[in-house]
Amino acid sequence: MKMNAEILTLTGAALGTIVLLFLICFTVFFYCKRKRSSEEHMNPMPEAICRRFTAKEIRNATNNFDRDLLIGEGGFGRIFKGYLDSEKTTPVAIKALKPYSSLVSEQFWAEIEMLSKLCHPHLVSLIGYCNDQRLMVLVYEYMAHGTLRDHLYHSHNPPLPWKQRLEICIAVARVLHYLHAGDSHTIIHRDIKTSNILLDENCVAKVSDFGLSKSVVNIYAVSTDAAGTFGYLDPEYYFSRQLTEKSDVYSFGVVLFEVLCARPVTNMQLNKEEVSLIDWARNCIQNGTIHQIIDPKLRGKIFPECLNKYVEIAANCVRRTGIQRLCMDDVIENLEFALELQQTADSEKEKMNPGGEHSYPQVLIHPSLRANIYGWSEFETDNFPSISSDSFSDTISS
Repeated sequence: MKMNAEILTLTGAALGTIVLLFLICFTVFFYCKRKRSSEEHMNPMPEAICRRFTAKEIRNATNNFDRDLLIGEGGFGRIFKGYLDSEKTTPVAIKALKPYSSLVSEQFWAEIEMLSKLCHPHLVSLIGYCNDQRLMVLVYEYMAHGTLRDHLYHSHNPPLPWKQRLEICIAVARVLHYLHAGDSHTIIHRDIKTSNILLDENCVAKVSDFGLSKSVVNIYAVSTDAAGTFGYLDPEYYFSRQLTEKSDVYSFGVVLFEVLCARPVTNMQLNKEEVSLIDWARNCIQNGTIHQIIDPKLRGKIFPECLNKYVEIAANCVRRTGIQRLCMDDVIENLEFALELQQTADSEKEKMNPGGEHSYPQVLIHPSLRANIYGWSEFETDNFPSISSDSFSDTISS
């Protein structure tokens, strides 16, 4: 009897071990299958829409990430110019993200999914991606003239003419309207800035970098941690964590002032009142001295009525609260009118002096226009203070 009991005990222990091993194997199998299924779900696009490259193809395209082909670098990683064909006839931009992290991976798949569903002439096209041998790479169409920022300051590039700057701003505004006006959902970019606006060989603008974008059904019910880039981030969104399309409008307003003034949005080397471009521009508008801070290369080139209209648009994009900001369809309409004012004035100048130099006087912004732009109440001025660089430390910046 004692022997039988021992046999039963040993048999029970063996069966228990077998069951436990089976459960462990089943759990591991189920986890791997679920992970593989999840990865496949994140890449539902057929090859014709978004090509999947191997690590070998990417290394060949960039000559094993040759530094001579490096065309850009940031917190996300590096961008290389590459060629997918052996004849090297068609260049592409290859963005190699930093090694794996949950945040990088999330932004990587978000951009693939987002850009694969979007189609607009002023969006940078996503050609494909690589998620192979620990490489996380996005492959885009190549933009020959780099970023808009590269043509505004800290660069040897020739300055962009005023009308071309207006056309670039109109192109970006059209993209944002396209994103915001979706039938079933709204897409909020969350990182509009001059380094995410690229120029092709004809200096046509295209918006890039959708890693932080959000696709939402009800824009008035989205609460999320603030994300964006210091200087461009909407203060209302930062402090309330309530995301709407008006946050993109604020960032675009910052871009408008950056285009006009050709200086960084924050410059810690300047006097305190001039560190923030937006705070400085607000003060200059209220004082009627905005003409003093525009890009010196544009002085005398802008028709005064066009300048007034442009400043009015930019100022109404960066109002303190989103409800007081313009919608992107209004922004497009007003920017197109500003361009029309400039083109008409230039045509008149050309008729009067064919082939000659065209110069316009510098004028103060009329007090009635200043009141129309702002007329801030005490509540609006104090409701959402400027974001300090110290308080921004926990916010995503790409």
